[in-house]
Amino acid sequence: MSLTTTTAATTRTTPTTRIFSSDNAAGTSPEIVEAMAAVSAGPALPYGADDSTATVRQGLSEIFERDVDVVLVSTGTAANALSLAALTPPWGSVLCHRDSHINNDECAAPEFHTAGAKLVPLGGDDAKIDPEELRAAARHKAGDVHSVEPSVVSVTQATETGAVYTLDEIRTLGSIAREAGLRLHMDGARFAGAVAALGCAPAELTWRAGVDLLSFGATKNGTMTAEAIVVFDRSLTPELAFRTKRAGQLTSKMRFQAAQLDAYLRGGLWLRNAGHANAMAARLQEGLKTVPGVELLGAAGANILFCRLPRQITEGLLAEGYAFYHDRWAPGVVRFVTSFATTEQDIDDLVRAAARLAA
Repeated sequence: MSLTTTTAATTRTTPTTRIFSSDNAAGTSPEIVEAMAAVSAGPALPYGADDSTATVRQGLSEIFERDVDVVLVSTGTAANALSLAALTPPWGSVLCHRDSHINNDECAAPEFHTAGAKLVPLGGDDAKIDPEELRAAARHKAGDVHSVEPSVVSVTQATETGAVYTLDEIRTLGSIAREAGLRLHMDGARFAGAVAALGCAPAELTWRAGVDLLSFGATKNGTMTAEAIVVFDRSLTPELAFRTKRAGQLTSKMRFQAAQLDAYLRGGLWLRNAGHANAMAARLQEGLKTVPGVELLGAAGANILFCRLPRQITEGLLAEGYAFYHDRWAPGVVRFVTSFATTEQDIDDLVRAAARLAA
């Protein structure tokens, strides 16, 4: 994998408005910075016994329309790996899409934290698990001590290609998992983007469809260092608590993570940010349609857009300081990612630059 900015010096001088490689490049929402400053004004009980952490749990319970437990961690990798460890025995298997983040981008953290459970990659268009492949894999060698035991299904919402599972698709996968006695985990690094795109109730997209644990992503959408595991099956909470401490993720001054998520949830900031990021990806998609030689590869369901660019456009954009992934998936294929901080001007400048280079 190669970043478009090839040297440290180039990376440092690339204007932030021209970084389309990842939504992780965006800063932090002002409301969240203010909330962190506010909780810094005085003391608070440590290790999650503070008022802000209790408020976050209440807020997420309201959003998901049921009483949930919440485990705060600092990274999405920790949220995914700890969730899967709580759902999978060491001799178990995690059924996931071959293009999923846990399969390709977690440096074997799920395998490490599960003490050796095996990831079994499945196919499907748009990085969505194919139901029939899942149905077969969910029962493959079940109960055979010579093989790993199918244990949990992990779905990514939105997917690594920017596609969004529909409610019916999630319900179908959840039904297959339940019929086979498997648990269901959702990697929601861009969960807010999926909810904003579908306009549905978060409960419908998660526990009502059979999700046991949700990695509730926030860093890509405006927080600084805060992610959450939302626990729908609360019998899992005691084990998660011990695993979180053992993994070094039980933060002493947890109020700073909680303050971020409190501000993130308050007044619907999480959905506003995600809706804006999605709208910017849609604007980019419409703009690139008008550029000769550009081939769009699927639609931007959330805030990720894949397309194939002529070499002169790719090289020209890179030379002008634009940052994006290219040639990682196939020659000429690039990925643009928008964020809550992307402006209409940023998009229009990119489209104009591509059109000029095409000419």
